[in-house]
Amino acid sequence: MRVEIDPDLCMGDRNCNKVCPHVFAYDEDKMLSIVKVEVVPAQFEEAVKRAARECAPGAIVVIE
Repeated sequence: MRVEIDPDLCMGDRNCNKVCPHVFAYDEDKMLSIVKVEVVPAQFEEAVKRAARECAPGAIVVIE
């Protein structure tokens, strides 16, 4: 599974960083969340899906 963040939709509220800090980080310069890994490790897949569901603007795209 892969995951991407659409920078045009990201509000920078850092919720995804709280839900799955192993996969998401916050870029202080751009004030947006970013993805830290190319492929999501299996143990974090459910947390990434949860972060995507909870992302208010729908900026997180899960690619299975």
